[in-house]
Amino acid sequence: MSVIIDSTTRVLVQGATGQEGRFWTKHMIELGTNVVAGVTPGKEGEDIEGAPVFNTVRRATEEFPADASLLFVPPGFAKDAIYEALDAGIKTVVVLAEGIPVHDALRIRRAARSAGAMVIGGNTSGVISTGEAMMGFFPYWIERVYRPGRIGVMTRSGSLTNEITAEIVKSGFGTSSLVGIGGDAVPLTRFAEVLPLFEEDPETDGVVIIGELGGTMEEEVAEAIEDGTFTKPLVASMGGRTAPKGTKMGHAGAIITAGKGTVEDKVAALEGAGALVADRPSEVGELLQSVLSKVG
Repeated sequence: MSVIIDSTTRVLVQGATGQEGRFWTKHMIELGTNVVAGVTPGKEGEDIEGAPVFNTVRRATEEFPADASLLFVPPGFAKDAIYEALDAGIKTVVVLAEGIPVHDALRIRRAARSAGAMVIGGNTSGVISTGEAMMGFFPYWIERVYRPGRIGVMTRSGSLTNEITAEIVKSGFGTSSLVGIGGDAVPLTRFAEVLPLFEEDPETDGVVIIGELGGTMEEEVAEAIEDGTFTKPLVASMGGRTAPKGTKMGHAGAIITAGKGTVEDKVAALEGAGALVADRPSEVGELLQSVLSKVG
C-alpha cells in the first residue's frame, strides 16, 4: 500500500506542455504513474507521451476523470490553477512552485479544507510511492536513493531529501511513500495532517521526518505522538542545527516565532514525545535500526 498516490491514481498534469512539464511527465509515466491527461490553455489537441492535452481542467475531466493533479505553473498563477482543479472535483493537488504569495496560500488552504481536498506544496519536490508512481520530480532511477520499502518519509527540505533517503537505503531499509511538504512560508498541508495516512498504512513500519528551523510543524508532530494520533516509531533529522542564533535561513518557511521554531525547541518537543532525533543525517539509518529492532 502507499499514501497519496499509487499506480491506480488517475493523474492530471496542469502546465504539461512546458519544458519541465514534458520532461517530468515522461519520467512519471515511465515509473508507472497513471497520467490520464494534461492541461495547457491554447494547447488542446496536443499530447504528452500519449496523454491528450486540453485547454481546461473541466474539459479534461469530462473525458478523463482524475483523482489528482500536479501543477507545473508559476507561483503567481498557482491559486487560480488550484481553484480550477478543486472546482472540477479533484481531491489531491500537488503544487511545485516556490514563493506562492502568502495571502494566496491562506486562501488556497481554506478552499481546500472546504472542499475536503488536500493541496500539497508549495516549494515541494512532490510525492512518490517508491517503485510505483509519483507526482513531482524525484530521481527514482537511482537505486541507492530510492528503493521500495516500509519507511515513510515527510520532508520540508528538498536538498536534504536525497541524502536522508540514501541513508535509509544504506541501512537496509527502503521507502514506502515520500511526501514533500515544502518550504514556503504557508505550507498548504502540514506534517501532522499527513501522519494519520502513514499511521493507517499497514505497509509503513515507521516514519522519518526531515525538518528544519522555523515554523511549528515539528512541534505539532510531537503533539500527535503524545495524544496517540501517531503510534509508530518516528525518527527526525533537523536542518539548521548548527546555524548560529539569529541566522536567517533561505526558506520562507524558516521563520522563528516567540517560544517556538528554533531547532532546540523542536528537538526537545520531539524527544519529549518519544521520537528519536538524529544529530546528523548519517545517524538516521542507525536510529531506524535501533527502534525497529525493538519493535520487531
